[in-house]
Amino acid sequence: MDGRKIILLVGALIVAAITAFMARSLMTGSGAPGAGAAPVAGQPAPIDGVEVLVATRALPVGTILGPDSIKFVAWPKDLVEGAYFQKDGTDLAKLQGTVVRFAVPAGQPLTQGAIVKPGDRGFLAAALGPGMRAVTVPVSAQAAVAGFVFPGDRVDLILTQAVPGGGDGPPLKASETVLRNLRVLATDQRTDKQQDEQGKTVVATYSTVTVEATPRIAEKIAVAQTLGTLSLSLRSIADNAGELEEAIAAGEVTMPEGDDPKAEKAMLARVAARPVEGRSTFSTGADVSRFQRSTVPGKPRDDNQDLGGAPAAPAAGGYPGAAPAGPGPIVKVSRGNAVTVVPVGGKD
Repeated sequence: MDGRKIILLVGALIVAAITAFMARSLMTGSGAPGAGAAPVAGQPAPIDGVEVLVATRALPVGTILGPDSIKFVAWPKDLVEGAYFQKDGTDLAKLQGTVVRFAVPAGQPLTQGAIVKPGDRGFLAAALGPGMRAVTVPVSAQAAVAGFVFPGDRVDLILTQAVPGGGDGPPLKASETVLRNLRVLATDQRTDKQQDEQGKTVVATYSTVTVEATPRIAEKIAVAQTLGTLSLSLRSIADNAGELEEAIAAGEVTMPEGDDPKAEKAMLARVAARPVEGRSTFSTGADVSRFQRSTVPGKPRDDNQDLGGAPAAPAAGGYPGAAPAGPGPIVKVSRGNAVTVVPVGGKD
């Protein structure tokens, strides 16, 4: 065999041996595959970005921000704007009670210019919905749920008054729920919840409450303040859903045409947020105590006037309608326009 061929054969064997050794080293050194976090089916892959503040639901103009309306979500770094609220350097507690100036869709980041903080100029005007007015109601600590009404809550307005009527008896004492589902904007010029150093809500008494109302309801509140005493009744969150179903069943609310769920949801949200007038309920003093009246005292009958309006004839007492002398039952005899009082069994 030619020496040249032998050299080539030996070189090829050496190259093959080195290749096999390297392949074996790679296979043995790789080890078992690590248990990496595989993406779960139906969930998006984690985003390598910055956490920014986004809206958990649609926030229309005038929405007062609460803990359930905003949260931090990872956002792609190349899409982060300087006006976004980033997790680093943002205190969520300071954003509670701020008002949305521009509508924010669900899942979209909040910007610095989209909200107005309490104390800023135009804050209360931004908190009002389109066509709504702000009305201040004077209340006492007892009539304001002992200070447990905060901005963003919804209340009913109760009017308590005494109706004298035309009689001499005690007046009718009545309490009536005149307005429902009013949104609280501020309490004693404060538009946010006060918290202590531990983050707990501070309950404080106040003398005025500012609520959101339509122009018509604002007029009614102004008149109600002159009729009697106003009290607040704090509403449950579930009350709006129940009353909305009743309004739909009664035909007071017309559902939008078509099958657009977003339009239907938006319409239901607007209806649930509206203040309600009419359908008032009331209670009188007789509903609380048997010793109180249930009706307005009527004007007592004047015995000096007959059905025709003429004065009655003088009785035994010397003047019209006077009681006869002496105790005992009497009989009134009418002859035309004359009325005569005749004692029966009385002493002369």
